[in-house]
Amino acid sequence: MSHYRRANQAGATYFFTVVTYGRRAFMCNKEVLNALRNAIDKTRAKYPFTIDAWVILPDHMHAIWTLPPDDTDFANRWRLIKRYVTFACGNALHQPDLMTASKTKHRESTLWQRRYWEHLIRDDDDYAKHMDYVHLNPVKHGLVNQVIDWPHSSFHRYVNQGVYGADWGLAAMIIKSSFGE
Repeated sequence: MSHYRRANQAGATYFFTVVTYGRRAFMCNKEVLNALRNAIDKTRAKYPFTIDAWVILPDHMHAIWTLPPDDTDFANRWRLIKRYVTFACGNALHQPDLMTASKTKHRESTLWQRRYWEHLIRDDDDYAKHMDYVHLNPVKHGLVNQVIDWPHSSFHRYVNQGVYGADWGLAAMIIKSSFGE
């Protein structure tokens, strides 16, 4: 059995990548987006956290969260979010042919990859790089030519706040990076 070491710093800011099982492209379906929004709201009501950034793509999503000062438990939050979405959409998206003995044993669905990528944000520069990475991701994957054209992103909030210009993030700006996925 694998034992994964996770960052464990109370009140810290973390970058995450969560992927669908088999890279199935269902995340941008209206029902899934609604279920995800409800799952996040429900989870945050019990276990608060700040959403610094989020982008949802067809087969994965990236997020940056800041936890409360006395809290390190992002794992439970992700467990709940994935679980709520599975309960809301699992019947429609379940694919029995993708079930493995391990998935059956662990009572998992065919919606989510078992784990997720997590990275503890180290400093302001690391934060800025990950914010840019989150928001540039739809362009990186060729879904749009400009970040502003992707609807499922916190980028629009930052444009409204004046942090990013609406013309930021053209396809020509993409720089290869070594973090995230």
